[in-house]
Amino acid sequence: MDRRWKELGGLLVGYCVGVKPGEKVMISMGEVETLPLVHGVYEAVVRAGGFPQVQFLSESLRHVLLKYGNHEQLSWMPEIESYGMEWADVYIGLRGAYNIHEHDDIPTESIALNQGAMGKISRLRWEQTRWCLVRVPNAAFAQAAETDEETIMEMFFDACLIDWEKESRKLRAWAQELDRGSSVRVTGKGTDLTFSSKGRKWIPGDGKLNMPDGEIMTAPVEDSVNGQISFEFPGVLSGRLINDIRLGFQNGKLVEATSSTNQDFLRSIIATDDGASKVGEFAMGTNMAVNRFCKDILLDEKIGGTVHLALGRSYPECGGRTTSAIHWDIVKDIRKEGAVLVDGRPVLEKGKFLLQAGGPR
Repeated sequence: MDRRWKELGGLLVGYCVGVKPGEKVMISMGEVETLPLVHGVYEAVVRAGGFPQVQFLSESLRHVLLKYGNHEQLSWMPEIESYGMEWADVYIGLRGAYNIHEHDDIPTESIALNQGAMGKISRLRWEQTRWCLVRVPNAAFAQAAETDEETIMEMFFDACLIDWEKESRKLRAWAQELDRGSSVRVTGKGTDLTFSSKGRKWIPGDGKLNMPDGEIMTAPVEDSVNGQISFEFPGVLSGRLINDIRLGFQNGKLVEATSSTNQDFLRSIIATDDGASKVGEFAMGTNMAVNRFCKDILLDEKIGGTVHLALGRSYPECGGRTTSAIHWDIVKDIRKEGAVLVDGRPVLEKGKFLLQAGGPR
C-alpha cells in the first residue's frame, strides 16, 4: 500500500477532526476504491483511542434506487444513516469517484426528489458531528478530469499533504483582513455581481472540513445580492452537467436562471425549497496545487484563484441565515479575466491573490 494513504489517514484523524480517546467515529466508505484510505483512517482512529465504525455507500447502489424506486422510496431519508449522525461524535466521509454518466437514464424529477432526501442527511452531519469530507480519486475520476490516473493522484496527494498549520495561519490572517470590509464586487466574463458582507464572517477552509482544502468563504447578506454571474465551468450535481449557467439576482431574489443543458434540472433544484434559490455562500479557492477542473466540487471549489458561490443553505458560523436541503457550489474561473473587490480594493485579480498577512498590497 502506498505509504501516503497512511499519512493521509493520520492527517484526517489527528489534524482535521482531532479524534479523542473514547469518541465514536463514523467512517463512510464510498466506493470500493477508497479501501486503502479506509485502512489508514481506521488505524489512526484506533491508535487515537476512538471507536471506528465503517459504513459502505456506492453511487451504483443509489442508481438502483433512482431507477426502480417509487416516490416514497426516493424521498426516504435512510434511518440507519440518520441514526449514524446521532451516534457519532465524528464523521469522516471518504467519497470515491464514480462514472459521471451513471445517472444519465434517470428522470430529472427522480434525481431532484432524492437529492432533497440526501440533503437532509447532509444537514444532520454538519449539525451533529465534527466532520471532514474527502473525494478519493480513482480511474473514473481521472476520466472525468480528462487526464490519467497517475497525474490526478499526484495532484490529490500534493494538495492534501501540505503544512496545514502554516497554511491555516496565512488563511486566517487573510480572513481577518476581509472581515474589515463590508461590500464585495465580483467581475469577469458575463459577470458583475455585488453583495454586502457587513456583519458576516469570512471563514478559512484550512483542512478542518474538507481534504484537500483551501478556500475562504462567507455568507452574503441575504437581500443584498444584485447583478449577474456567468460560469465558465459546468455546474455538477448528482452526475448531471449543467453548462453555461447564468444567474441574475435583484435584492437577493433569483430573477434569472438559465443554462445551455439540463435547464429543467437546474430549475427543479432551485425549486427544492424556499432557500434553494438564495446565495448561501461566496468563496475564493486558495489551493494552488489543485490546478485543473475535475467535474467534482470537493476539489474544484479549491482551485487556486477561482471563486464559487453556493445556492441554498448557508453556514451559520459565517453569520448566514438561509436554511435549505440544498447546498450546491458552482465554480467560476477568473484566472484569465475577472476580479474580486472588497470595498473597491482588488483582493483577487486574474487568479492572483493581493492579500498578505498584514493586509492588501
